[in-house]
Amino acid sequence: MDEQFRNRLSEHAEAVTRFLDKAISPDEIRQGEISRPAQLIAAMRYATLNGGKRLRPFVTIESAALFGVSEAAAMPTAAALECIHCYSLVHDDLPAMDDDDLRRGKPTVHRKWDEATAILAGDSLLTFAFDLVTAPCDGVDETVRCKLASHLARAAGPGGMAGGQMLDLQAEDGDPGMKEVLTLQSMKTGALIRFAAEAGAILGKASPGEQEILSRYGRLAGQAFQLADDILDVTATTEQMGKKTGKDGEAGKGTLVSLLGLDEARRRLDGLVEEAVAILEPFGDRSNVLKATARFFAGRDS
Repeated sequence: MDEQFRNRLSEHAEAVTRFLDKAISPDEIRQGEISRPAQLIAAMRYATLNGGKRLRPFVTIESAALFGVSEAAAMPTAAALECIHCYSLVHDDLPAMDDDDLRRGKPTVHRKWDEATAILAGDSLLTFAFDLVTAPCDGVDETVRCKLASHLARAAGPGGMAGGQMLDLQAEDGDPGMKEVLTLQSMKTGALIRFAAEAGAILGKASPGEQEILSRYGRLAGQAFQLADDILDVTATTEQMGKKTGKDGEAGKGTLVSLLGLDEARRRLDGLVEEAVAILEPFGDRSNVLKATARFFAGRDS
């Protein structure tokens, strides 16, 4: 399953990259747009086409596939989610935030250009995401697109990712306990991963019960992803991760690793993965790829 899974992950990643390559192009001017400044588009392309596993789009596409939704129908939502993820990285790397010089093994956007360009590139990716998710798409009706946009806004906004980033910054000056760390991580990292799973159910017009299963799976998978990231920040090298490691400890940020210790954090990670896998049992073998995704989140080395 591992080789099959990695091939499938690679195939979806390439499809997402092709979609974004075409959508974020200086020549792909959409109705209502006036012009696309060359430097802004170059920075947006650099931020989105500069590698990445496309894990969040992968979850969107595979969760949609549970309900018979094609990759083509799921792609605009998957690509929109990737735009928001990449925007968050561009802004998170800024000096006022985490102040990073390296992302995916290359200079961050504000280092390659300047801070103003990085801010505008992030702003543009955020707003462009909603252009993508609400645009007419074969097999996705207006009601579904509206629901997707609403859920994505809440996952990315003050009660989701952006709010989690605020809590993460504040954690540097405080001493957050377990409850506070779990809350900020469920927002900063978990909210977009939860949306990725929920989006498939929305696209597939799943029953309320099925939507709840996917939402719970996304929540657990998001927790596992962040906990694995915290562990890697302690155990991996900068070369492995493509970004500086050990920064959480240097900044005094509270993480589950700092609160629980490395061994207990690893045991907790195993438990989260098994719980995420068990939740999908009602879907039987159709959910094998999503089960493998949860395991991949926990077992990745970068």
